[in-house]
Amino acid sequence: MASKIPTPLFHLPAGDLDHILRHAPAELEELRGRKLFVTGGTGFFGKWLLAALCRADAELGLGLRVTVLSRDPASFLRRFPATADVPALRFEQGHVADFSLPDEPYDYVLHAASDTTDITTEAREEERARAIVGGTRRVLDLARTSGARRLLHVSSGAVYGAHAAQLSGAKEDDALAAQGLIPYGEAKRAAERLCEESGLDFVTARAFAFLGPYLPLDAHFAAGNFLRDARHGGPILVRGDGTALRSYLYPADLVVWLLRLLLRGGRGRAYNVGSDEVVTTAQLGRRIAGAVAPSPEVVIQSVQPQGPQNIYLPDIRRARAELDLDVAIPLDDAIARTLAFLQSPGVATG
Repeated sequence: MASKIPTPLFHLPAGDLDHILRHAPAELEELRGRKLFVTGGTGFFGKWLLAALCRADAELGLGLRVTVLSRDPASFLRRFPATADVPALRFEQGHVADFSLPDEPYDYVLHAASDTTDITTEAREEERARAIVGGTRRVLDLARTSGARRLLHVSSGAVYGAHAAQLSGAKEDDALAAQGLIPYGEAKRAAERLCEESGLDFVTARAFAFLGPYLPLDAHFAAGNFLRDARHGGPILVRGDGTALRSYLYPADLVVWLLRLLLRGGRGRAYNVGSDEVVTTAQLGRRIAGAVAPSPEVVIQSVQPQGPQNIYLPDIRRARAELDLDVAIPLDDAIARTLAFLQSPGVATG
């Protein structure tokens, strides 16, 4: 008989996790009895993946076994003690670039480890690149030695460089001619090449922008900064002239996409993961302000010539056509759900 988790992990909304169960039933059933190895399981993406998998395991009796790599599992378990009581989860200590390879088989490897925070020093940028490239190399070693059926490699829209600055969005094939504009993008490109050269069965998820619970509020993400400002009563500060274009996928949809890519994506194929509901940053700030009562002021911090100054958008037609994926949760709904989560008592947002 399936056990029940009375409170979803990380206090994520039960309705959001049930959304994942409803939209990925075949994928979750295919994971029945499987062993998964997850990197990045304590980050933004990882919390949602773990919560969804454990919810499905409890509700459906899947018999999952999920090993989570963490640099400091003891600290994570102190912050989120409920994770220690979930039978499906096991934590392993180690850095993604040089962790000890477990001497056991895994069915699937989900490589979602990546520090996307803003880096301001050359030394830290080099360390991040080492973690991205070295970590991917190490995870490929794990996938090979463990006999994994498939690796899901979570990459980034940063691999497209200037190609992501198209109003129609970057297409997956644009990566062939792209050059990364920042070291992070170049490191992600190098990690993708390692997967391509490995000979293993893998699929790549090129992640764009997201808005939802556990999005960092004090990093360089405009959506997170706006949510923080709104949570504190405003004003919501929009850097630049507010014409930058973005689109945001809610994490409940994100998990559905990642599960389908893992189990249905073409071997060696890359898929953009994101939304095509486009907004300017000024519009995003105003929509977040409008979801709060009383609505805080939105301040555009600089005035520049009108027109998009910064575009970062995906073309998601491949995912739609090949995998029947789509955006089920619109942006205004995503904003409302996230603000409700942030206003819940006892929620840790980091």
